[in-house]
Amino acid sequence: MLKRVLAGEGYRVRFAANGETALQVADAAPPDLVLLDVKLSEESGWDIFGRLTRKWPLLPVVVITARPNQLFTALAAGVAALLEKPLHIPKMLQTISRLLRESVETRLARVAGKVAQFHYLPAWPEAQAICAEGSG
Repeated sequence: MLKRVLAGEGYRVRFAANGETALQVADAAPPDLVLLDVKLSEESGWDIFGRLTRKWPLLPVVVITARPNQLFTALAAGVAALLEKPLHIPKMLQTISRLLRESVETRLARVAGKVAQFHYLPAWPEAQAICAEGSG
């Protein structure tokens, strides 16, 4: 679904089914931004985040999660944005656009642990209500 939404907005999207494939895709052509789910089948999303940012420290990585209590981990790691599921697609698109436009200075500050701005999108309450109604 995200691939279709992003492609519809004009973004060139490369998909990877797991962390190792994501690293191979990034090696072939370094991305401008990464959307990374914390829950991966073979390796932790946080491990992949570390490997990506060691190689490309200024790469904005947006971490997506359904796990609770990831905010402080994301802040400490230097994540560009943390989006909780269910996602609010319009706000996610705004966040991606802002991150792609941010300055090198802002990215350097994030890497140095001096975050001037952190993008945190908690789970969208309306979507949670809709999901709860549909599951009953």
